[in-house]
Amino acid sequence: MNTLSYKTISLNKETVKKEWVVIDATDQVVGRLCSKIAKILRGKHKPGFTPHVDCGDNVIVINADKIVFTGKKETDKEYTRYTGYPGGQRYTTPEALRKAPKGCDKILRHAVKGMLPKGILGRHLLDNLYVFEGAEHNMEAQQPKSIDINQFK
Repeated sequence: MNTLSYKTISLNKETVKKEWVVIDATDQVVGRLCSKIAKILRGKHKPGFTPHVDCGDNVIVINADKIVFTGKKETDKEYTRYTGYPGGQRYTTPEALRKAPKGCDKILRHAVKGMLPKGILGRHLLDNLYVFEGAEHNMEAQQPKSIDINQFK
């Protein structure tokens, strides 16, 4: 009997082909940009997506200081952190965080982290994100390809 056999292909760490991509964040809305970054980091844009494996690409974000928030989120949104001491809850707005050193990096990482799986895999995927506040980056040795995030769905 000659029948077709359809088998699901599961990738593993050795068979994954990871690439390096550069994304320009100039005038991009934070939430929409981060959802696309999370999809690329996770590997959901690839036909061989495997949920329990890091099969996504390495993402380099340039011009992170030019990201925008819609509405009044720049001044009204609050990020909460806890120092570990009683009464140690601290609040920060994106406006204040943007002025801090590597503030735009913290804004983007916070948004992308919430869109990735919780646990070991999500923490590992977040290590594949590189954020630079200017137009220059130090990852030329990896020969990253530039993609237009607006054409990406």
